[in-house]
Amino acid sequence: MKKNMGSADKGIRVAIAIVIALLYYFNVVEGTVAYILMALAIIFLITSFINFCPLYAPFGINTCKTKK
Repeated sequence: MKKNMGSADKGIRVAIAIVIALLYYFNVVEGTVAYILMALAIIFLITSFINFCPLYAPFGINTCKTKK
């Protein structure tokens, strides 16, 4: 897998995952919506740690800075 996520993209994804976790922790979201958002947060964290977003590949999106 070739890296296709830059540091700003990773930071935004981690921040969104933290916000979702806090919303769940403080019972702002409940039920099915909470489970869906937590699954999304986990996906955001995993893609941030591996520096690869599978949805970027088919569209040719690359936010990673390349060295020339």
